[in-house]
Amino acid sequence: MNNPNRDLLVLFNQELMTPQAIEHEVELLHELLYTVEYIENLIIAHEVIDLNKYKVINRSHQLRLVIRQQKLKPFVFLNCKN
Repeated sequence: MNNPNRDLLVLFNQELMTPQAIEHEVELLHELLYTVEYIENLIIAHEVIDLNKYKVINRSHQLRLVIRQQKLKPFVFLNCKN
């Protein structure tokens, strides 16, 4: 798994944890975020609400196109189904 360049703010009590334990926790956090941010998991957990066309988009191909856009159109919302 390649490490993306990201800034994480992780607060630990250094008196209770060794540097190796902190590094292990950060690696586990990275693995968790990698899984959550995977495009297939995002498609499963989200839908698009388009108020311009009064539509709810659930199809995976259309969701993939919307998620990959840099900027959403006005009144188009990415909604988490959870």
